This record gives sequence, structure tokens and C-alpha cells, in this order.
Amino acid sequence: MSDQLLVRIDPALKKELERLSRAEGKTTSKMVRELIRDYVKQRDVGAYIDGLWDRIGAKLKARGARPAEVAKAVGEVRKDSR
Repeated sequence: MSDQLLVRIDPALKKELERLSRAEGKTTSKMVRELIRDYVKQRDVGAYIDGLWDRIGAKLKARGARPAEVAKAVGEVRKDSR
């Protein structure tokens, strides 16, 4: 079950949001959920860093690095940055 969130916005802004939502074939609720999700995702530094390490690891593996080598390299970088 989802929680509800009551938000007060300017009536003109609400009309514009409704117009844009319709143009994209979405409900205003769906549009607001997507906007909030994207906002939080963009500002979640921990998730960003985890994703960055995942991409780096994937590139290293594609170049033939073994998991132990990747883990060792990550450990060395983290140790040096302290």
C-alpha cells in the first residue's frame, strides 16, 4: 500500500502540471511520483557512488581483470584516500 502526501501548490502551476501530464499520457499523480523519484535519485550520493563503482568494475572485468584484482584495486584506492 502506498502512502499519501498532501502538497499545496499554486493553482496555475497545478493546471500546467495537469496539461503536461495529459500531453505525456500520464496522470498527475504518476507525474509527481516520477518527479519525486528522480529528484531523490539525483541527490542520493551513496547510490551514485555504488553505481559508479559498479560501472568501473564492469569496465575492468571487460578488460580481463579478475574479481580479486578489482577488489584489491578498490581497497588500495580507498586506503590511499583516507
